[in-house]
Amino acid sequence: MVFSSNVFLFFFLPGTLLLYYLCPRRFRNLLLLAFSLLFYGWGEPVYLLLMLFTILLNFTAALLIGREQAAGRDGKRALILCLALDLGLLAFFKYAGFLARTLNLLLPAALRLPVPEIPLPIGISFYIFQSMSYTVDVYRREAACQRSIVTFGAYVSMFPQLIAGPIVRYRDVAEQLESRRESLPQFASGVQLFVIGLAKKLLLANHMGALWEALKADGGTLSAWVCMFAYSLQIYFDFSGYSDMAIGLGRMLGFEFLKNFDYPYISRSITEFWRRWHISLGTWFREYVYIPLGGNRRGLPRQLLNLLIVWALTGLWHGASWNFVFWGLYYGLLLTLEKLFLLHWLEKLPNILRTALVVLAVSFGWVLFSFPALPELGAFLGRFLTLTGETVHSRNLILAYLPLMLLSTLGATPLPAKLASRLRGGAGESLRIAYLALLMLLCTAALASQSYNPFIYFRF
Repeated sequence: MVFSSNVFLFFFLPGTLLLYYLCPRRFRNLLLLAFSLLFYGWGEPVYLLLMLFTILLNFTAALLIGREQAAGRDGKRALILCLALDLGLLAFFKYAGFLARTLNLLLPAALRLPVPEIPLPIGISFYIFQSMSYTVDVYRREAACQRSIVTFGAYVSMFPQLIAGPIVRYRDVAEQLESRRESLPQFASGVQLFVIGLAKKLLLANHMGALWEALKADGGTLSAWVCMFAYSLQIYFDFSGYSDMAIGLGRMLGFEFLKNFDYPYISRSITEFWRRWHISLGTWFREYVYIPLGGNRRGLPRQLLNLLIVWALTGLWHGASWNFVFWGLYYGLLLTLEKLFLLHWLEKLPNILRTALVVLAVSFGWVLFSFPALPELGAFLGRFLTLTGETVHSRNLILAYLPLMLLSTLGATPLPAKLASRLRGGAGESLRIAYLALLMLLCTAALASQSYNPFIYFRF
């Protein structure tokens, strides 16, 4: 089930909210767990067992770690076993085929391995990372051990952010899981954020995605450049829209999740970009990989090596394909260059030029990200880097989509939010409500007319 569907918007969500607020407070976590399992099992019921196993594994491991630490031991063996099983599950479902294909490149024909075709459970990267962060935080004594498996299960499976994040650390919501107090202003702000996220997805991301699909194999050099920027806008509005909806749904249920996007396309360096894009993933890798590797505490050469390791893993987290590895290393290289000299050089340029260079570098990175098949990537880069003419079809598509591209570019800046913030009280409040109602009406019409277009990050 996806947020941008009639089943979710007009049946699942109203029914869940109605029962949630009618339910006595002490049973709300149990109800949230039940509806989250229904949400996940709607499309892939067989993988419910995998998620339930992950919940039970990390819940039990944290209890064992807590017991060991209470007895004066560190609990490291329980932690290592738990993490090995977590990562083993992720490796099996996500990387078994990739590993076999990679090994087959090195082996003679007679010794080549069969390549397993294992369907990827939706959201596995997110809920396993989330579960692991809890177990590690308990081991570090940065989070108290949760004694209720219902409460822990509700945390891991919470449907607003289960499928594509944000990755919510247990210590950030531990108190809310136990004693949240819902309010009407919080609920209203959640509805507003959800509608804005839905509009990002249906009114902007889907159309930019349609332009991307139409131009990536048709047209000349100009089409390739337009296609690149269209995909950059699609992936931003697709993922930030999902995050907005997730955070908004969380508020409707009394939770406050941390921001996951902060207008990344206004960044003035690649370092700043990754502080603004997919904030929860960047935080996870910093807390649980970069800092344990030594961070920046062991001198510049080791810091640069740590950066490359983290970004190679970040690329692999996004997908079991070489293009994701190249994409991760591409950012590892850019960040390394910024640490060495590039950031100092950028600081001498006008801010608008700095932002333009960052957007260009990031957009080129999305080209690497978007083509799992390396021959297709090479063909696209051939169009991208050589001067070739346009077809009549590609030229007409560019002209037809140009107004929406300009509107989407504006929407990726803080300007619309700044204008909306002025609509407070009196007539301004009425205008804001009318604006949200219009967005919802347009989204409903889009649902009726558009073909199914899943969220990009469901693949990861």
